[in-house]
Amino acid sequence: MPATRDVPPPTFDDEGAERLHRKQRLAAALRIFARLGYCEGVAGHITARDPGRPDHFWVNPYARWFGRLRVSDLVLVDEAGRVVEGDAPVNVAAFAIHSQVHAARPDCVAAAHAHSVAGKAWSSLGRLLDPITQDACAFYEDHALFDDYTGVVLDVEEGKRIAHTLGEAKAVILRNHGLLSVGHSVDEAAWWFIAMDRSCHAQLLAEAAGEPVSIDTEVATLAAGQVGGHHTGWLGFQGLYEWIVHEEPDLLG
Repeated sequence: MPATRDVPPPTFDDEGAERLHRKQRLAAALRIFARLGYCEGVAGHITARDPGRPDHFWVNPYARWFGRLRVSDLVLVDEAGRVVEGDAPVNVAAFAIHSQVHAARPDCVAAAHAHSVAGKAWSSLGRLLDPITQDACAFYEDHALFDDYTGVVLDVEEGKRIAHTLGEAKAVILRNHGLLSVGHSVDEAAWWFIAMDRSCHAQLLAEAAGEPVSIDTEVATLAAGQVGGHHTGWLGFQGLYEWIVHEEPDLLG
């Protein structure tokens, strides 16, 4: 069989089916984040825009461990931060950040933020990632630095500033805080967060060992087009989704 890149994401004619699909992917992404050690106390949130109400988004409930969350545990929040479906509170920071990111980026279905160890370690340097690996090239000229830590994000005005800094990029490094990624699907947003955290880890290791050699601009630009597209981000998550549903099928409940 010849090699192919033509593995398309699903399309939906039914709003209910699309909503369930997004919620299943959101619950799966949260379980995967738990497996990868991205769940730390009350920090971290992944959101998915509701297909029927684009100013509403689904999010993990406050102070719940990602590793036990199911589809039925997810909470729907409106544009004012009110819980309209579900019976759990929502992290104030999740609303302050994600509401503004979703408002500023109508092209994006999902956003992911967590305090991963490599991500927050790299964020403390106040630098963008360098194109030192093929995988890091996915973020070449496609991520931003929010260079103004002022404490826990509790105000939507701070969320607006983060969204403005993100701009049209796929991810933003929040200095002294962590990483945030977005995508045209839950799958893509989750994959870019994972890929960015690993790129942070790789650069931290490389700089600890010596002086990394960056890929030159022309080749980094080429590689970014090869490994940094929306479809590539979606595709990267598919094996993880298959794995976590096989290992923990209760997440779909």
